[in-house]
Amino acid sequence: MKKTIRIATRKSLLALTQSTWIKEQIEARNPGVSVELVKIVTKGDKITDVPLAKVGGKGLFVKEIEEAMLRGEADLAVHSMKDVPAELPDGLFLGVVPQRENPRDAFVCHTCSRVRELPQKARVGTSSLRRRAQLAHLRPDLEIVDLRGNVETRLRKLDEGEFDAVILATAGLNRLGLSARITSHLAPEEMLPAVAQGALGLELRRNDPEVYGLISFLHHEETAVAVEAERAFLKRLEGGCQVPLGAYAELRGGKLTVTGLIAAVDGSELLRRSFTGPPKEAASLGVQLAEALLAMGGQRILAEVYGRPLA
Repeated sequence: MKKTIRIATRKSLLALTQSTWIKEQIEARNPGVSVELVKIVTKGDKITDVPLAKVGGKGLFVKEIEEAMLRGEADLAVHSMKDVPAELPDGLFLGVVPQRENPRDAFVCHTCSRVRELPQKARVGTSSLRRRAQLAHLRPDLEIVDLRGNVETRLRKLDEGEFDAVILATAGLNRLGLSARITSHLAPEEMLPAVAQGALGLELRRNDPEVYGLISFLHHEETAVAVEAERAFLKRLEGGCQVPLGAYAELRGGKLTVTGLIAAVDGSELLRRSFTGPPKEAASLGVQLAEALLAMGGQRILAEVYGRPLA
């Protein structure tokens, strides 16, 4: 048995918090096994002064981590699943999906309790085209400003008065022990989450069954099924984390309901649809949902975003 497992992780506080939690779970379950964190700086971490949507490309926060794993410098990667592209490099797979945190977006504000209560032309910060599009659709009067940086930086800019409110992922705030900063949650009916938001993905090499055996206890099948549907939706739309689309799947009464969204960046158009079916057809449901939204006008919207026709 391996005595040491190396986890590749970004250096941000949130990434380190998530990876440390996985480390503690593995060590508690497998006495005699120690886990080391291998800190890696990704392209997305290096570019802090440009909106990610303008950088282009997929895997801005995972590519360097995956390359380190393929070189044998790490055995496992802990990702925020919403950062992981639909296509993975040959030789790697998402073997384990732990139980999902709260997938909703969080509204953080010192003066109002909800988005609808913000004054006209209030300045709202977000780093996501998905959030920007849905905010603009809800409140076309708002001034929506790109907000980069880690969670602590974004909260500091709010506290210093640069913004009237910011929108962040509830999961990240919860994992950092900052739940008290959340003013209110945005329901999926109001703002559909990003694909796999709140879920972690443990990526490893396909030819490393020993590592898989040490971490498989962390797998949560209900989360995995929901994430499978959402990522199938993402893959069909050729999307990355910086495209104005969202998806959320939920198991209820033995049925899986998947809701998807494609929006124009300025919020002028917003297409939304849901499909329900058996959990075993999760991937198929995601693809059907994507095809339905493309037929409703999503093909044209995404062609404008990508600057090319969608296949």
